Amino acid sequence: MHIWLLDGAVIAALLGAWFDVISARIPNRLTYPAILAALIVRFSFLGWHGLLEGLIGIILCGGVFFLLFVIHAMGGGDVKLMAAVGAWVGYRNAGLALIVCAVAGGLIALGYVIVLKRYRTTLSNVGALVRFHASSGLRVNPKLNLSSAKAVHMPYGLAIAAGAVGTLISNVWKG
Repeated sequence: MHIWLLDGAVIAALLGAWFDVISARIPNRLTYPAILAALIVRFSFLGWHGLLEGLIGIILCGGVFFLLFVIHAMGGGDVKLMAAVGAWVGYRNAGLALIVCAVAGGLIALGYVIVLKRYRTTLSNVGALVRFHASSGLRVNPKLNLSSAKAVHMPYGLAIAAGAVGTLISNVWKG
């Protein structure tokens, strides 16, 4: 794997995390150029095959997050940032990036639960969401979604950055 492609993912994701923490938004002026730059770099150095790998990475990484966006469990900036990471890491590392991102997101969420002391509420909400989506599929839960006034907004850009960094570290470790 070309480590410098993973460096691009890390740079984009760290910038996205920074914006997410300071403004609770991940701007299009970061995500769209990051996607475009990844595709241009991939095509310039790896040809059509590299471009295809990046496009499939976008579909895999962005697609998983888009499903969460559809049910109002994820913001649009998070979807585009993860698509940018997918463009840089390509399809070969998309699964790893998603797994590390999910683990990091779970740990960050657990930190929020502990700091905010929302143990019962969180367990109750998770159970309600699982039951709702098991019976209703990919529909927006009318009470438990990002639009809810009671929703705690977590800067998921941090988890995305952890996914990109973890993917880089894993590839460097493999040699």
